[in-house]
Amino acid sequence: MNTQNNRPRTLIERFTMNTTQQPLLPAYDHRPGTGPTLVFLHYWGGSARTWDLVVDRLAGRDMLTVDFRGWSRSSNLAGPYTLRQLADDTLAVIADAGVTDYVLVGHSMGGKVAQLIAATRPVGLRGIILVGSGPAKPAAGITPEYREGLSHAYDSDESVAGARDHILTATELPESIKSQIATDSRASTDAARTEWPLRGIAEDVCEHTRMISVPALVVAGENDHVEPVDVLVNNLVPYLSGADFTVIPNTGHLIPLEAPADLVDAITAFAPAA
Repeated sequence: MNTQNNRPRTLIERFTMNTTQQPLLPAYDHRPGTGPTLVFLHYWGGSARTWDLVVDRLAGRDMLTVDFRGWSRSSNLAGPYTLRQLADDTLAVIADAGVTDYVLVGHSMGGKVAQLIAATRPVGLRGIILVGSGPAKPAAGITPEYREGLSHAYDSDESVAGARDHILTATELPESIKSQIATDSRASTDAARTEWPLRGIAEDVCEHTRMISVPALVVAGENDHVEPVDVLVNNLVPYLSGADFTVIPNTGHLIPLEAPADLVDAITAFAPAA
């Protein structure tokens, strides 16, 4: 309704509004190829290009990579930035790209988003791969004090470097990748940056995760300090029906950047091209 004169908008008004407003869909990249389509969802602080080293090793596959609302190329999109909004956005992107047969690959925060999507049992979803994923049940260490501290991890270039080098990774990365991580971590709106640590990370989605009916693979990093192996074993795997579980050795939380070849092996074994 028009709030100024309380009358319905005409067709012309609605058309003008829709063509002048900011785009409603997050930015995404679709690489056509052999299905099922792999739909990649990034971590808190990441972007679509977080998956570049993985995508480059999957030449010939049909793939979608998304910049979540509030991040990178989608930083112009207004909130809310909740997990449910990100899930709705992802389904809208999948529809916009014309994808009808797909596997979700969610990393960290993106893994929790993937759980919410899969719980709705959308038509065309064939499987779900959760990489260092936020668990269905928040770990005991996710206290209000922890969340408040985490919300400041990306406040400055210095804090980002500290989080990247001492918490997020367990391997030495090339300078180009370290620079990419630093840039992406700061490329968000303030509201999007704080939504995950202050609220999303603490959401209990167990009842949703229990509703997932497609095959699932959980991928853990051996030296992940953000979502350790034992947290994924105890707080995620039990809520998935018969999920496969694999640990990638000598890697931390940023598995797509630290061990892309090993991750590709896990993805292709679980979801081979048709």
